[in-house]
Amino acid sequence: MSIAFALVTCSDTRSLKEDQAGDALERFIMDAGWQLIDRVVVTDDRADIAAAIVRAADELGADVVLTCGGSGLSLRDVTPEATRDVCERDVPGIAEAMRSHSLQITPYAMLSRAVCMQRGRTLVINLPGSTKAATENWEGIVDALPHAVKMMGGGGH
Repeated sequence: MSIAFALVTCSDTRSLKEDQAGDALERFIMDAGWQLIDRVVVTDDRADIAAAIVRAADELGADVVLTCGGSGLSLRDVTPEATRDVCERDVPGIAEAMRSHSLQITPYAMLSRAVCMQRGRTLVINLPGSTKAATENWEGIVDALPHAVKMMGGGGH
C-alpha cells in the first residue's frame, strides 16, 4: 500500500539541515516503501504550524502528516493546540499507544502532550522533537498506519 507522508518539524532553533529527527523519520518512511511528498520546518508558532498542516492535507493531499516537536511542556510547545485548531476528529488511541510504548523506555513519556487527529482523510500525528523519542514513538505506531489510511479512504475492515 502506498502512503503519502508530509513532515512538519516545529522548532525555533532547527533548520532543515539540522533536523536529525526529521532525517530519521524520512528514512523510516522511505524504508517502508512509502513516499514523503513534503518536508518543512516551521517556527513554534501556532498559526504557522496550523497552516503547514492545512497545506499538507488540503493542497498536497498527504495521507499522514507527521509533526515533529512542540508537544512538550515548554511554553513555546504549541503543536497540539495548532493540530486541534485545524482538525475535526480526535484519534486518541494512537497518542495513547505512543505514550504507552515510550513509557516502557522512559518515565518522561508521560510528559508528552502529543495528540493524533483527523483532518478529512488525513491523519495528523504529533511526534516528539528528539531523534530518540521520535524513533521510539514511530516504532510504537507504524504497524497500524496502513490500516488507518485504508479506513480513512473508505476501505472496510
